Amino acid sequence: MTEPATETGTPDAAAASAPEAATPEAVAPEAASTTAEAPPMDPQRLDDLEEAMRDVVDPELGINVVDLGLVYGISEDDDAVTIDMTLTSAACPLTDVIEDQSRNALVRSGLCEELRINWVWMPPWGPDKITDDGREQLRALGFTV
Repeated sequence: MTEPATETGTPDAAAASAPEAATPEAVAPEAASTTAEAPPMDPQRLDDLEEAMRDVVDPELGINVVDLGLVYGISEDDDAVTIDMTLTSAACPLTDVIEDQSRNALVRSGLCEELRINWVWMPPWGPDKITDDGREQLRALGFTV
């Protein structure tokens, strides 16, 4: 898998500046830090966005990115929805597929006007991030998790 381009740079630029860990709002709201800049999201809105992201399927594993634990956070400001997301590998060659699916799930469906994807590498993804539903789906495909 190759390193993905970020919304603001090329793969080389993304590798040169390691992003900080994202706020895990969608995964663990109680662990999210609150900032003065962004008011907390309406829980129903957050649920709707997270549910839409379940339509985004990792092309290699065939499991949605939420249950795989790849979505670290979802936030929204006046301009756009921002998804803090990681990949199972920083060298994933299918990053554009995941980005396109995310845009289909959120922008083209009418849930938001603009989507920003913040690729996050810290903390690194690991099997511990997979939800119970994701584990069941992987087992059904023959994976041992």
